[in-house]
Amino acid sequence: MTFQSLIIGVAGLIAIAVGWILALGDVPPLRLTIPYLIGSALLTIYSLINWNLVFLILNGAATALSAMNLVRRVRELNTNAKDHGKGNKFQD
Repeated sequence: MTFQSLIIGVAGLIAIAVGWILALGDVPPLRLTIPYLIGSALLTIYSLINWNLVFLILNGAATALSAMNLVRRVRELNTNAKDHGKGNKFQD
């Protein structure tokens, strides 16, 4: 890997990470989160096998982020299921 290709790879990694940071408040639906989690985990393994450090970091972060999104979505669904049918939360 040349220094120039490393710079391009790191710049791409940073740009994608900034995009993720800007979208952290949004929890994607499970139909997107689950395939993204599986795909990024497989690409992390692929990057590890080929020892491509830029993509190893990128896909490792993508795997961690999608795992966190999966947990967030499941918690959100569980919270909504528990509150369902209880009427107005402000009534006592």
